Amino acid sequence: MPLCIVLFIYNLLLPIFLIVSFPSFIIKGIRRGGLARNFRQRFGFYKPEVIEKLSREGNFWIHAVSVGEILVAEKIIAALLDREPDRNIVLTTTTTTGLKLADDKYIDSKNVTVLHNPVDVPLVTWRAIKLIRPEKLILVEAEVWPNLCRQIQKRDIPIHLVNARLSPRSEKRYLQFGAMIRPIFGMVNHVCVPFEGDFNRWSSLGIDRNNITLTRSVKFDEDQATDRPDAKIEELRTWLRENGVTDDQPILLGGSTHAGEEALLGKIWRNLQKTTPDLALVIVPRHAERAGEIQAELVAEDISSVLRTNRVRSSNQQGAFENPALIANTTGELRAWFFLADAVVIGKSITGKGGQNPVEPVMAGRPTIVGPNMQNFSGVMADLVAAEGIIQLPASDADLLEKAIADVLADSEKAADMAKRGQAEMEMHRGAAARTVDVILA
Repeated sequence: MPLCIVLFIYNLLLPIFLIVSFPSFIIKGIRRGGLARNFRQRFGFYKPEVIEKLSREGNFWIHAVSVGEILVAEKIIAALLDREPDRNIVLTTTTTTGLKLADDKYIDSKNVTVLHNPVDVPLVTWRAIKLIRPEKLILVEAEVWPNLCRQIQKRDIPIHLVNARLSPRSEKRYLQFGAMIRPIFGMVNHVCVPFEGDFNRWSSLGIDRNNITLTRSVKFDEDQATDRPDAKIEELRTWLRENGVTDDQPILLGGSTHAGEEALLGKIWRNLQKTTPDLALVIVPRHAERAGEIQAELVAEDISSVLRTNRVRSSNQQGAFENPALIANTTGELRAWFFLADAVVIGKSITGKGGQNPVEPVMAGRPTIVGPNMQNFSGVMADLVAAEGIIQLPASDADLLEKAIADVLADSEKAADMAKRGQAEMEMHRGAAARTVDVILA
């Protein structure tokens, strides 16, 4: 299907989507704060001081949809500035949580300007491009906006898709609309992929294999000796001590949990306390705003809890368990939490579908357990399972999960060996950010 027809259909349907999603947009803006900036920047209107900063020469526009992609973008930006210290970068993001993380990181940066991504309406993207004047557009993972990319392409500005992981599930979904999807991805000049399997998946969507480079995963490009967030780890230790968890207590951590998984972990924790009475439970939900909902679910299981951002403790019904579960309803702290855990369970893999990132706890040297639903990380899971560097449950079964956690806690030496095997497998990703920058600057 010609690109012009695809864009016509897309722009015909886009206003309907925007009208339907507008109430949700307003509600989220009020709940999460920053509605005025959110609204203004999404339509390409910026404050005078921002416009002045954008007027500099040599802007690379990097777009990262949310928190996970922002963390990838940070590594690419660091590698870019290491190569070109005077390079100016505009970093845009779609979500308010992503924006907060980027703002905190680059609040004092002279090189990086953080903005909300403009709505993909032709007049809005035209205005944003006119003000940003990018030399390159760098899209993290698979966030390709048709109107934005078409207007960038018409200006002969290169478009790079980086860290472009594509799961078999996503490929299948895209191929169902292949006639419309191929022209959109065809606007991309080059794709940097993290796994060898991504070659065939992206080429099936119309990308020339000559324009695909295996750079490995930027997300997993870490040196634990130098990238360990020691200051944040100590901050979290202090919070644990304030809530009665000593430095030598074992910790069960639920990372990026989704609905249903917190209550399941709470039940398992309660059972495990019979044999490991000093075991602490820390839950880091994928969506921090679910904290109140999680507290209510734990209370229903007779488990009290304390929020990281609120010292008020929920009450359990019987008072049977004196130590509360700890809910870290914050953003950007999960990686530091992994270093404090004795056993990690990755969310969205048990009651959800697709899974969350399993690699960060493995790279932190922590024994990691996932459920059967890890479709979004099929490439890295295949590597880790083959290396026996992770535990993947064959089914979403509470008894299986409890046994896996109990085994990890009972034999710390065996668990540490497993994590080391996982770490060794992930070494192939070291230097991925620098290799990605090589492609961008070529």
